[in-house]
Amino acid sequence: MQAMLLFIIAGLAEIGGGYLIWQWLREGKGLSLGVFGGILLIAYGIIATYQSFPTFGRVYAAYGGVFIVMSVLWGWGIDRKMPDLYDFIGAGVCIIGVVIILFAPRH
Repeated sequence: MQAMLLFIIAGLAEIGGGYLIWQWLREGKGLSLGVFGGILLIAYGIIATYQSFPTFGRVYAAYGGVFIVMSVLWGWGIDRKMPDLYDFIGAGVCIIGVVIILFAPRH
C-alpha cells in the first residue's frame, strides 16, 4: 500500500510539474508556474527514492506504467480530453506490466 501511495504522489509531482512548465512555455502563462513546476519535478525525483524496492531500474520501470495511467487520467480530468478505448487498453497493459515487474517471484 505504501508503494502505491508513493507512486501516486511521485506521479502527481511529475505530471503536475511538467504540466505547469507546459503552461508557462507553451501557453504563455507566468514564470511563477514554470518555477513551481521545476520544484515539483525536483520533488518527484526525491519522492521516488523512498520506494522500498531494491533496484533503481525496477522502481522506475514500474513507475513508468503508473505514470502512463496517471497521465491518461490527468488528460481526462484536467484537460477534459476523454480517453478512447485504446487509451484504456494501453493503460491496462501497462498496469499488468507493473504488477509483473514488481511482484513476479524471483530467486
